[in-house]
Amino acid sequence: MSDPYEPTGARFGTAEFRQALGHLPTGVTVIASMLDGEPVGLSVGTFFSVSLDPPMVGFCAAKSSTSFPKVRETGVFCASILAGDQEAVSRVFASSGADKFRGLGWHASGDSGSPMVADALAWIDCRIASVVEAGDHVLVLGDVVHLEVSRETEPLVFFRGGYHSLGA
Repeated sequence: MSDPYEPTGARFGTAEFRQALGHLPTGVTVIASMLDGEPVGLSVGTFFSVSLDPPMVGFCAAKSSTSFPKVRETGVFCASILAGDQEAVSRVFASSGADKFRGLGWHASGDSGSPMVADALAWIDCRIASVVEAGDHVLVLGDVVHLEVSRETEPLVFFRGGYHSLGA
């Protein structure tokens, strides 16, 4: 008898995979750090709670990201959970570019010194605990050292290939 869980190879393409998983709404978060006195960051849609005791979070970053290696080098990051009115912020951080922080309101976290995006719903300041290879991404686990809720409003959500606010 064959093992039904034995890998047999995908019977679908990346377009079908993306379409199916696109039906799962995800929150949008900016991951940021300071490297050599300059802020660096990226937008992720895979930020999640890992553990309550000890408090840990995780996110995934594409191996092709030019920003994540800079964050990884610092060993710390601040996750800014974006609000429904911050789509433009996410678009800037989802792109490749030199100074993603130009014209953006932010301040340094008191714990790690990592950038905290102004008007985000919440900030979660972390130390990188581990980075695990996962296909074309890396899975990053962070130990939470501080957090703060800034405002109570609707989050920015990515669903079926586009940005949405739960209130819209």
